[in-house]
Amino acid sequence: MAYVVAEPCIKCKYTDCVEVCPVDCFYEGQNFLVIHPDECIDCGACEPACPTKAIFPEESLPEKWKEYTGLNADLCKTWPNITEKKDPLPDADKFKDVEGKRGDLVMEP
Repeated sequence: MAYVVAEPCIKCKYTDCVEVCPVDCFYEGQNFLVIHPDECIDCGACEPACPTKAIFPEESLPEKWKEYTGLNADLCKTWPNITEKKDPLPDADKFKDVEGKRGDLVMEP
């Protein structure tokens, strides 16, 4: 089972998780990150590093965010790989605790 990035990452895109990933399985969109499920080694290093608590083991993903398993698997195929920490989005702190951001997800790379 891989780890999954869920809704809390949208409009924040902190990359602390990328920095600790030993296998570089994160992919970057305009306002969201995803994990490639076939590259993730299930080490769990990313989960505690995430400031928005957006990363979950697939089997522990809250029911309201189950669609993110498929989104991670699909989007990682077209988005570029990210291997180094970057600055979060400018309004990341403002959106960190906001719920209901699914409609704000930009699907293009």
